[in-house]
Amino acid sequence: MSLTLTIDGDRWRDHLRSVAVAEPDLVPVAKGNGYGFTLGRLARKAAWLGVDTLAVGTYEELPEVAGRYDGSLLVLTPWRPFGAAVELEPALARRVIHTVSRVEDLTDLLGRQPDARVVLERSTSMLRHGMTARELWSTAEIVRAHRRARVAGVALHLPLANGAHLSEVHRLMTEVVATELPLDTVWVSHLSAAELNALRTAYPDFSFRPRIGTDLWLGDRSALHVTATVLDVHEVERGDGFGYRHRTAPKAGHVLIVSGGTAHGIGLEAPLGDASLKGRAATLARGGLDAAGFVRSPFSIDGKQRLFAEPPHMQASMLFLPHGARVPAVGDAIDVRVRYTATAFDRVVVA
Repeated sequence: MSLTLTIDGDRWRDHLRSVAVAEPDLVPVAKGNGYGFTLGRLARKAAWLGVDTLAVGTYEELPEVAGRYDGSLLVLTPWRPFGAAVELEPALARRVIHTVSRVEDLTDLLGRQPDARVVLERSTSMLRHGMTARELWSTAEIVRAHRRARVAGVALHLPLANGAHLSEVHRLMTEVVATELPLDTVWVSHLSAAELNALRTAYPDFSFRPRIGTDLWLGDRSALHVTATVLDVHEVERGDGFGYRHRTAPKAGHVLIVSGGTAHGIGLEAPLGDASLKGRAATLARGGLDAAGFVRSPFSIDGKQRLFAEPPHMQASMLFLPHGARVPAVGDAIDVRVRYTATAFDRVVVA
């Protein structure tokens, strides 16, 4: 009676090993909902891979992974002088590598924890967090004044433009070299294998450490299978009412009640930002279906996505199955297509 993620364990582990072998400086990322697997499971898998550092998204996520992984913990969200960032237990604080994106925060952090390990974030064309070149250069004086501070490198968080970052990174690396900071590591996101190889050749004195989440955990989608359980089946005739909003059936068929609703992330869709003509056409088509009350669901029966009978409930959804289609029985499992980073599963089964 649940929304279930089933993992082909052998295939998934083979993929994880292949990524780790291809990228020995790998830094796995475990954040948010753990890419659908849960943070705890990803922390254990990071330990199994033998990596020396695991990245998390926020300070609030540290307790979920710290007891399951005993290496260094890099926090991707920049340190700020408030909240969970300043409430770390001393034993945990010694394992944490802080990302610092503002000069004033570096001074504040080192005043609180003089021996803090820090990664200095340089702003990129993504323009989310980070220091300008002048600000980055000014940190050298602060580090010299705090002799116990440990600079673990510079971070570059780049946009999702695979294979198109080399010119930008070369420009940023020129600035990094000019800082005269005691560092030899660059922590990067969203660089291709070819870009990493090119950078390692161009800057042999630096170690480039890719922080990888999606391509690691979700890189082999064929190892993952999501199913929902059929909880109830009701035969309806045209005009019969059903649901919270008491809609009427457009024609004869069946209303199916299946596990999986808004509490799981079903029906909650983040904008994809697809600016192509095809993407815009699909958005318009979905809008037309929505206005007409016929919205395609992520639930599939016999390979065909079925329509929501009404908007998803909190823990279940109502589907409309037209007359003539095969009707699954109560207890049957049906396929579900989900966005793993936005879905909470009732069960995760490693087969």
